[in-house]
Amino acid sequence: MTSRVVIGLALAVVGCGGATPAPSPEPTPAAAAVLAPPPPAKSAVAELKSAIDSMVADSKFRSAIWGILIVNPDANDTLYSLNAGKLFLPASNMKIVTASAALTELGPDYQYRTTFAMRGKIVRGVLHGDLLVIGRGDPTVSDHMVHDATIPLRAAADSVAAHGIHRITGHIAQAGDAFPDANLGYGWEWDDLTEPYAAGVDELMFNEGFTTVVVRGGARTGAPALLAALPAITYPELRNHVRTVAPTGDAPAQAVTVVYDTSTGALVVNGTVAPRDSTLALVAYRDPAAAYLHAFASALSARGIALRANAVDRGVDSAGVLDTLFTVLSPPLRDILPALLKPSQNQIAEALLKTVGLEKTRVGSADSGVRVIHDQLISWGAAPDGFVLHDGSGLSRHDYLSPQTIVRVLTAMRRDTAFQAFYDALPVAGVDGTIADRMKGTMAAGNVRAKTGFVDKARSLSGYVTTADGTPLVFSFLCNNWTTPVRDVERVQDEIAAHLAAMTLDRR
Repeated sequence: MTSRVVIGLALAVVGCGGATPAPSPEPTPAAAAVLAPPPPAKSAVAELKSAIDSMVADSKFRSAIWGILIVNPDANDTLYSLNAGKLFLPASNMKIVTASAALTELGPDYQYRTTFAMRGKIVRGVLHGDLLVIGRGDPTVSDHMVHDATIPLRAAADSVAAHGIHRITGHIAQAGDAFPDANLGYGWEWDDLTEPYAAGVDELMFNEGFTTVVVRGGARTGAPALLAALPAITYPELRNHVRTVAPTGDAPAQAVTVVYDTSTGALVVNGTVAPRDSTLALVAYRDPAAAYLHAFASALSARGIALRANAVDRGVDSAGVLDTLFTVLSPPLRDILPALLKPSQNQIAEALLKTVGLEKTRVGSADSGVRVIHDQLISWGAAPDGFVLHDGSGLSRHDYLSPQTIVRVLTAMRRDTAFQAFYDALPVAGVDGTIADRMKGTMAAGNVRAKTGFVDKARSLSGYVTTADGTPLVFSFLCNNWTTPVRDVERVQDEIAAHLAAMTLDRR
């Protein structure tokens, strides 16, 4: 009690001496800001999270589902995760799984073998019997791979001639059945089946399963239009119902449709074309092996080897004793992968799926390939409920992958001795492949190596990026079920990738 009185007196004495000092003014907001300690700087990872959260929360994506996973594989550190364990329609991101498993199971030096054999005897340059082709799914006999799909077949015709054969009395036919299941993938959409990207796959494949129908107008109105099928000039049969007409007003004369006659397999070409003008139609072959055999027969004829009329016969029984003439090897898998991944080529992916099954289980079916790849994914640490596989290309709407599964695969490939072959085969942002026109002018250009995927309401981008301070990252961006323009989804994916390329992870 005494101490309280003394303190009170002391305060009173101070208050009585001279003029009372003015109270200190309240600091202004500006002064307070100067005096207050600066807020801590956001870490690079916090900035990344804030940026991604803001983009995917945009109201335009109200109906969309995003799956995003970004990891630093060397530090075993997750930088960002959103729905990473959920299943998404991956579209062509399925090719990441197919290519990775094929590279692991087959090796980068794997080559397809196509064997040419005869059944019969050669007497004075005449093969009295059939010339048979035994395929195992080589997808490289194509304009895309060798600039002219007929080049390998012309070389094979040269080899036939080198064996002293200048006439064949029998048929040009297929032997064996390396891919015994359906040519088309499970769950492929009916409306896609005449499109080149939905061409069927068989053990004999030619030009990635499609033909280019060239339509040329006649020299004048009313003259017959000219048709040609390339690169197999004799297959399929073309029925010409195209008229040469003059353009009227602003309407172009070119209006061509191409449909299959389901009873005969012929392509019926209807429509109009202007004089001396031309147009193209790309159409999937109904029978990939028949296209190969017809193209080979044309190469034999061009080499001067005489054939019987209607030499190609798909119904020839290939049983009996066959004598091998020669075997043709494809380019190695390391050279096939860029043709698969950079342009996102579906038929190579389907061939690889069946090839993995053929080489590992002796059954070249999609189901066999799926079983092998399933086991490979599990060995890489993927969750059993993190994927559903039905085809190799992602064209099926019954395929599902989680971002976690894709990142697992991409991370596993970094440890593989063949990683460089896989990495080099991926599209490069702003440079080539399906992302040649994306991320230009950012630090992602020339840096991001990633696979795209696109079917209706599914857009994917997954791969690798190196940050500004040299840290390698692995990422997977999947989006399903949007209603906004697809470019809005791509823009988010590109901006995240560019952000990662510009990051400095030292500031954590």
